[in-house]
Amino acid sequence: MRVGVFAGSFDPVTRGHLDIVERAARLFDELIVAVLVNADKQARFSIAERVRFIEESSAQWANVRVDQFTGLVADYVHKTGATALVRGVRTEADFAVEWRLATMNRALTGGVETILLPAKAELSHISSSLIKEIAGYGGDIGPFVTAAVLSGFECPS
Repeated sequence: MRVGVFAGSFDPVTRGHLDIVERAARLFDELIVAVLVNADKQARFSIAERVRFIEESSAQWANVRVDQFTGLVADYVHKTGATALVRGVRTEADFAVEWRLATMNRALTGGVETILLPAKAELSHISSSLIKEIAGYGGDIGPFVTAAVLSGFECPS
């Protein structure tokens, strides 16, 4: 069985992330969207909220499941038996960072490959940090996130 892992903080999940989920779901028998629990980062949304947002936003893809993890993604790959990691790239700078991570993760996992999916041009400007900044100034983030995420900004935790 081909199992892919798309790991990230997803704080919050965006339409850009969901495009990668949709495209990666077509490549695997199962795609796990793995939400990183990182105590060193100040997240806007709790882990439970981020998992819920992704579950609600990805319910139309039957082979997608959402999970959470701490520590190294390489350890999570071993735990789940994943056959590949999935990452989205928006820019050349993203590619440079992701290439280094892919190389390291291949070494740490004993050869599990990373598939880099380029962002669609119309979504390449979207990032979680920009969404949080726009929302913080009262801007309209509706075009960039799902209703589930938008409701989370309207009802802060």
